[in-house]
Amino acid sequence: MINDITAVYLLIGSFFLLIFLRVPIVFALGISSIMTAWYLELPLMMIAQSIVGGINVFVLLAIPFFILAGELMSQGGISDRLVKLSQALVGRFRGGLAMVNIQASMFFGGISGSSVADTSSIGSVMIPMMKKNGYEADYSTAVTVASSVQGVLIPPSHNIILYALVAGGGVSIGQLFLAGIVPGVFLGIALMVFSYLVALKRKYPKGEPYTLRATFAALRESMLGLMTVLIVVVGVVVGIFTATEAAAIAVVYAFIVTFIIYRDIPLSRMNLILKNTLGTISIVFILIGTSSAFGYLMNYLNVTSVIGNALLNMSDSKVIILLLVNLIMLILGTFMDMAALILLITPVLLPVVTAVGMDPVHFGVVMMLNLGIGLLTPPVGGTLFVGSAISGVSIERLSITMLPFYFVMIAVLLIITFIPEIVMFVPTHFMK
Repeated sequence: MINDITAVYLLIGSFFLLIFLRVPIVFALGISSIMTAWYLELPLMMIAQSIVGGINVFVLLAIPFFILAGELMSQGGISDRLVKLSQALVGRFRGGLAMVNIQASMFFGGISGSSVADTSSIGSVMIPMMKKNGYEADYSTAVTVASSVQGVLIPPSHNIILYALVAGGGVSIGQLFLAGIVPGVFLGIALMVFSYLVALKRKYPKGEPYTLRATFAALRESMLGLMTVLIVVVGVVVGIFTATEAAAIAVVYAFIVTFIIYRDIPLSRMNLILKNTLGTISIVFILIGTSSAFGYLMNYLNVTSVIGNALLNMSDSKVIILLLVNLIMLILGTFMDMAALILLITPVLLPVVTAVGMDPVHFGVVMMLNLGIGLLTPPVGGTLFVGSAISGVSIERLSITMLPFYFVMIAVLLIITFIPEIVMFVPTHFMK
């Protein structure tokens, strides 16, 4: 039973109204929380305490470290080396540059953990290269944007750390890291198969022939960058260090590789790297704080349990409930930020899916792909806007070109939703 239906209408209605009026989501969350607390005659100090309490969590220290490590590797020339490695592996096929783009995103996503960073780094290299070789600008951009979703699945991903925090202490970050590997690779393979079919139809050119020597040379050049993922994931899974310690070690390693070994950029670039990192961190943490206040009021008003029970009462079929949960996340992802959604809907939907037998680790990966697709959809898809800015293709034109890619990604989403072994095989067999 909801405690005060008027307060619920005020909290949720004012939030969506502010979003509709294009108020930034941080302010929408904060304003709607303050208005509702004022109506309920709750001390506003409780809202302030919820905001501070939301970010005063030790495990959240991993997020700024991972963001900084990703920024270091993004600026330090690793994207160029990963493109060369991908060219050596798959560039020889018809439409090979599209496959190179997708595979480079697969490699780089495991380093940056960010869809936006992936698009900006790989896109700045691959989009001009594809256009020069006869690919349309909108298609080149769509391939780049779609493949960047691998970055939120393949570890390390700071969004997975957010999910683990909200889901409670029973969900292992190490298991979540392992669970994202196979779905991330599976998504990349699905996109490569689709791009190959498009290449056959449009007669895109083949790349340079495969040579073992070129492959080993490219692998040697890029190995230091790829080792970042190995150090973090193996270290956390084996128990050598925690996720926070792993993130700090990743920063030190990324700094050494970028400025001492590769030396593609001067040390003075560190000022820009720290500035970009600080900008991203501030956005993430203020979202965490205001989302915590909003979530506190949702729980205070008993909204989360009412919504969860309503979903469970809609059908006795596990398939129908999981389809509804996916649909809710896909719709919300089109107009809300990924981090905010993780914080807001995890407490609502996690009890629903666990009630029908879904493992929390499995659900975490399904959520990442759902909300990752939301990053590519108008009207507020951040990755879509970055791709548009890099290529000069309008959002309207790019959104239309993205339509078949949406279908491919949603097909992958449904497969990993209803075949849990794809997600759970690695964490089940390699981490107890």
